[in-house]
Amino acid sequence: MNVFSHPEFDNHEHLSFFCDPETGLKAIVAIHNTSRGPALGGCRMFPYASDEEALRDVLRLSRGMTYKSALANLDLGGGKSVIIGDPRKQKSDALLEAMGRHLEGLGGQYIAAEDSGTSVPDLKVMGRHTQHVAGIASRIGFDGNPSNGDPSPATAYGTFIGLKAAVKHKLGQDNLSGLKVAIQGIGNVGFRLAKHLKEAGADLWVYDIHAENMQRAIDELGAKPASAEDILFLPVDVVAPCAMGAVLNDRSIPELKAGIVAGAANNLLDRPEHDAMLRQHNILYAPDFAINAGGIIDVFYERKGASPDQVRAHVDTIGDTLTEIFNRSDRTGLPTGEIANELAEERFRKHTAGAGLAPERLACAG
Repeated sequence: MNVFSHPEFDNHEHLSFFCDPETGLKAIVAIHNTSRGPALGGCRMFPYASDEEALRDVLRLSRGMTYKSALANLDLGGGKSVIIGDPRKQKSDALLEAMGRHLEGLGGQYIAAEDSGTSVPDLKVMGRHTQHVAGIASRIGFDGNPSNGDPSPATAYGTFIGLKAAVKHKLGQDNLSGLKVAIQGIGNVGFRLAKHLKEAGADLWVYDIHAENMQRAIDELGAKPASAEDILFLPVDVVAPCAMGAVLNDRSIPELKAGIVAGAANNLLDRPEHDAMLRQHNILYAPDFAINAGGIIDVFYERKGASPDQVRAHVDTIGDTLTEIFNRSDRTGLPTGEIANELAEERFRKHTAGAGLAPERLACAG
């Protein structure tokens, strides 16, 4: 397995492989950049087809967290962890505790939060052996409701704010009444986004791999069902991918009928050049790591003990950040994803200049 020559390796500060034969744990932790602060990012559990696939995912996702936190003006770096395995079949308290011990051994360089395949209760089990987990505190959320640490409400709200900014820029309207939106993935984040949009008067089309999620949106929000094959290609104003990434690719982009892509899923672009391809097709793309930053903002403020009003005020700035990206894109002719990268780099590299990053480190424990 190549690491330093891997196409997704981007001068990551740290990469560790951890295996625990007794529990079956096989995990990778990647820390991309800590110039703004400790690396914070989700711990994902997924049945990767190969070790190479897991490595690619953790390298790519950790880099994305650096850019997401910098773009959101948070004093955090970027990191991610992946556990190789089926969360429905292979997850156990013993495995999660072993993961907690590995996190503790990193000495606070990386702080784990929930992600696909893990939950707040799972992070609490890891927390039996480490202080370096986040998003697990019971408190009043930014929306005024009791929260167990789940960042989904803040992610969905931030995506809604960013979607409104995109509609304002592209369509010149503040009112979302009658706006047609297709949402791919109607789980924790997607359903909450759909609820915000419904309350704003939008018309909704939805798809999810789980039939019960779709039925809930149909019953409670009056959404219209769509098929997996059609959801991205409906004649709507906005497509909001809120499931897995890489859905914007050579095949899908020419078939899009929406003028705006604004969704909560990570890594929507299959390859970086698809950013320019969207612009060539006159589609306004809200870069995913800008629009879906509400969750990381929420987790950051939980650790500081901030008030719900402070969290909401910061999440509201997602709209301002996207407006700056859209305007700079118009001025320069560069695609929005490239502009978002430049803006994030401006924000974390000024810290890097005087910080002196640690050399790359590789470690394997067993």
